[in-house]
Amino acid sequence: MDNKDTVKTPYNHTPNAWALFPLVVFLFSYLVVSILAGDFYKMPITVAFSIASVVAIAQSKGGKLNNRIEQFCRGAANSNILLMVLIFILAGAFAQTAKAMGAIDASVNLALSILPDNLLVAGIFITACFISLSVGTSVGTVVALTPVAAGIAQKTGLDLSLMVGAVVGGAMFGDNLSFISDTTIVATRTQGCNMSDKFKANVLIALPVAVATTLIYIITSQSALPNTGSVTIDWIKVIPYLVVLITAISGVNVLLVLLIGIVLSGFVGLLTGGFGIWEWTASMGLGINNMGELIIVTLLAGGILEMIRFNGGIDWIILKLTSHVRTARGAELSIAGLVSFANLCTANNTIALIMAGPIAKDIATNFNIPAKRSASILDIFSCFVQGIIPYGAQLLMASGLAMISPIEIMQNLYYPYLLGFTTLLIILLRKRKV
Repeated sequence: MDNKDTVKTPYNHTPNAWALFPLVVFLFSYLVVSILAGDFYKMPITVAFSIASVVAIAQSKGGKLNNRIEQFCRGAANSNILLMVLIFILAGAFAQTAKAMGAIDASVNLALSILPDNLLVAGIFITACFISLSVGTSVGTVVALTPVAAGIAQKTGLDLSLMVGAVVGGAMFGDNLSFISDTTIVATRTQGCNMSDKFKANVLIALPVAVATTLIYIITSQSALPNTGSVTIDWIKVIPYLVVLITAISGVNVLLVLLIGIVLSGFVGLLTGGFGIWEWTASMGLGINNMGELIIVTLLAGGILEMIRFNGGIDWIILKLTSHVRTARGAELSIAGLVSFANLCTANNTIALIMAGPIAKDIATNFNIPAKRSASILDIFSCFVQGIIPYGAQLLMASGLAMISPIEIMQNLYYPYLLGFTTLLIILLRKRKV
């Protein structure tokens, strides 16, 4: 590539609705086509993203083709995108190593021995809530619990998508409330309020929704109560999962947590004769290969979303949402819509909050909306959207580990749906003062 082709030409990126077209292409290619076909496996998500990527590069106003491709690659090489890729790689290696060693079966038997048959789904949801609240990361929670949830579903005959949906829903509970969550930190800092005040505002909404979700999971799993019988727990094989959960709850970096899990699972497997050294390496390789689709989707999504931002798509959304605000209720709705659309276009709730936060602060100040309320609305709607989009890290990770379509999981995401609906209802019906 010539040097002259890599020179960045300055462009005046005015708000542009046309920049959102690649997102429309993806949604039509994947969701609409799958719905019309009646089968969510007819259109591979990688193909849908590939089509949208071609459209994103073709329609971009970034100058020569080489420049547009380079811009796309910069989006794919974003540090947040590459961090997700590293998490996927280590998560795949850990999940397959733990499975080959017998850790998943042992952990499933432990869960079955503790939880009553009619509380398995609800128990997984509550466990996910607790872990995510402790670790402040929804992705880490999904990585830790999805293999166990899938194992329980396989052994008991419970609906796999229901079990995985409970994990993702619980993961988003903690992501929205935890004091160490990135979303909480960004939301409170951009709005200028204390974390404790924002927590109090959030928990009044999130906790009743979590209770309602628990009841729904209890009711929906009553019709197919499993007969688990007596199970044998191989305690030494449970150790890797317990260590992963404890280190995660202690606040250890998720990459280090997964690395510890891989090494510990390998040692236990070698000690118990679960596999040999070459079987261990083969398991790690298979697990990493199984994450291939997720890695491809993540890179393509990063490129597409960068093109949308670069061409003014997000600026157009911001302009449309904020240009006709006249009342405090309208201001709160615009804050909710602003962060929701930003999240839809970035597939990263932290980045969406960073983008929408300063604008939301101006809106809140102009309409005398308390900072804790604007921070709460921002955080809730960012987590709501992040928890339900099929190309977000949470659903991609869960679908990859459970080997099912993200759309199947979406049908059972009761917590995010209820959280978004309840908060929207509160905005529409509640008085301005809080």
